Amino acid sequence: MGIPVLIIGESGSGKSASLRNFQPGEVAIINVQGKPLPFRNRLKTKHTDNYPEIQKLLPALADKGAKSIVIDDCQYLMANEFMRRSAETGFQKFTDIGKNFWNLVQLSISLPDDIIIYFLGHVERDQNGNEKFKTIGKLLDEKITVEGMFTIVLRSQAVDGKYSFRTQTNGMDTAKSPMGLFDMLEIDNDLKFVDQQIRDYYAINKEDKQQ
Repeated sequence: MGIPVLIIGESGSGKSASLRNFQPGEVAIINVQGKPLPFRNRLKTKHTDNYPEIQKLLPALADKGAKSIVIDDCQYLMANEFMRRSAETGFQKFTDIGKNFWNLVQLSISLPDDIIIYFLGHVERDQNGNEKFKTIGKLLDEKITVEGMFTIVLRSQAVDGKYSFRTQTNGMDTAKSPMGLFDMLEIDNDLKFVDQQIRDYYAINKEDKQQ
């Protein structure tokens, strides 16, 4: 089964920038909002926030040899759907929005064993300062706990100009990773390094194929 990984953090905390060390052909990027990547690169992205299209893309990319797939700003899949359906009354749209995102994560799990799918998204805080993945409100949160679908959740952060990923919770967020995957509580915000660590940890075939 594929390995879904969740990367959460504030806007500007280095989530998208963490892709900078991937070379063309090493990663496939689904760019939900269509914004330019925050570094000079030759990485190609596919712009779409359409669930059916993404559901076709994931297995197609895997068949073409993409071993690492990124869905950038994935919370906008929910936010954009909500805005398109904002005129609808009732609670059914929240159920649908939650189900669509849940189905996408389940699809990523059904991909071949050597595929890692990175979901990059923002955080939100409650009145006590606790952090979690940002959705579109309590009605959705009552239906799914997004972090519960992931074994690996990294928290991006920028402190005094240093960008990093936190690998375990600080008691007020949902960061987590398997025992022994990372040696340190904080690591450089380098998603290629993270990708390699996960492949080594789970003894995944490291052979890359050109897309």
